[in-house]
Amino acid sequence: MTRIRAGLADAPLEVDVLVVGLGVTGAGCALDAAARGLSVLAVDAHDLAFGTSRWSSKLVHGGLRYLASGQVAVARESAVERGILMETTAPHLTHALPMLLPLDGATRRRDAALLGAGFRAGDLLRIAAGTSRETLPRPRRISATECRRLAPVLTAGTRGGILAWDGQLEDDARLVTTIARTAARLGAQVRTRARVLSVHGLGAMLRDELTGTTHEVTARAVVNAAGVWSGDLVDTVRLRPSRGTHLVLDPGALSGLAVALTVPVPGERNRFLNVVPQQDGPIYLGLTDVPVEGERPDVPEPTEAEVEFLLQTASAALARPLSRADVVGSYAGLRPLLRAPGRTADLSRRHAVLTSGDGVVTVVGGKLTTYRRMAQDAVDAACRQGGLDAGPCTTARLPLAGAAPRPELARLAAESPSPRLVRRFGADAALVLASGRDVSGLGDAELLEPVADGLAVTLAELLFGITHEGAHDVGDLLDRRTRVGLRDRDRGRAEPAARRALTLTRATVR
Repeated sequence: MTRIRAGLADAPLEVDVLVVGLGVTGAGCALDAAARGLSVLAVDAHDLAFGTSRWSSKLVHGGLRYLASGQVAVARESAVERGILMETTAPHLTHALPMLLPLDGATRRRDAALLGAGFRAGDLLRIAAGTSRETLPRPRRISATECRRLAPVLTAGTRGGILAWDGQLEDDARLVTTIARTAARLGAQVRTRARVLSVHGLGAMLRDELTGTTHEVTARAVVNAAGVWSGDLVDTVRLRPSRGTHLVLDPGALSGLAVALTVPVPGERNRFLNVVPQQDGPIYLGLTDVPVEGERPDVPEPTEAEVEFLLQTASAALARPLSRADVVGSYAGLRPLLRAPGRTADLSRRHAVLTSGDGVVTVVGGKLTTYRRMAQDAVDAACRQGGLDAGPCTTARLPLAGAAPRPELARLAAESPSPRLVRRFGADAALVLASGRDVSGLGDAELLEPVADGLAVTLAELLFGITHEGAHDVGDLLDRRTRVGLRDRDRGRAEPAARRALTLTRATVR
């Protein structure tokens, strides 16, 4: 029986650590605590990766932007955590991404030299973090000819560029799900559709959103990892959220693009937009940084002004300007930044661990790349607060479910009937397929058939999302276990397959 389930039926009522929130940080806290041998209940009112964690740029940043703004400690931490993800914990979910910063006739030599120096400084961060050149090559200047080969969509005035490398995720929600599955494998109870009604340092009152029943849970330590909603649970936490918006572009809008593009925001010293091609076709363009006041919706929506800003800013570097017709989807997420004076774009991305007067440990700030370190610091604080006898953090050396060395992953992909499964599940690709056969009685050919023309998602993935990853409904499957929902026109076409998967597993999953 999977330990990732919807609702609170049979959930423990007394644990060492209660974790509230199942974004990347909350899932990371559950894994960290379980890896120390502690009993864990981790809950979310909605689903895994329901909030900000699924609305990222799908990048594993090395911290170059933070170095440029003087946040040296944040930049170094980002580089260290990027290396851990790419070389130890999640090589199956990450890969090196070439990123091109084009230089045109308007770029002064002095500015180009400063940009080059910045990228070289970023490479020094890589070296200091111990990340190999085989994982992330060194940055270099390239000619106009090579720019046009890699990015034929650039303006004719492009006179060269800087080619650098950073990390790219297969998918952010897949990372969260894999962390949660790893935590469950180590004994953590991970429950979705479990809403916190009230919380204190020794437990919480929870409501099962499937049945409406309430459950009082006692814990020796409580970690609040609810992101931008953390202040709703602990009123001494003061946040100043900002909204980051991305557009999903039709790949035909930028035909031939073989690298990500880094486009400077006019008038800004350390802000850039990224145009990032995905392996399954769409291209993500982002992102904005807009302060949010007042209500924080469960699913934020991009504004018209943000859409126009992204299209116009990116178009400045392109031979053909982007238009609304090129946009096939959009999404927005809210960053849980600590309240401080100044623009949200300038606020520190360093995380903070705060302990309330009644003992609730809250972790806020930070970013997806540094989730593991955030979780380590939060669980360290929880152990101190609760007097828990637990060993040190081990997650820097703990591979996530499906992880394997890159040569092994390459071999598996070459031998697998579905390289896509290896890309998304690593060494667990065979488990995904075998589980699909067991639960459905179908053969491999039908399990690996795309669920609709033009979509790469397979029935095997949907079935595994239910049997092993706690998916409860169509939204869980299409919007988080897979990301079909990011493209508006595709979601409806995939719904029949999602409903079929739910029917096939109904008699199996309890």
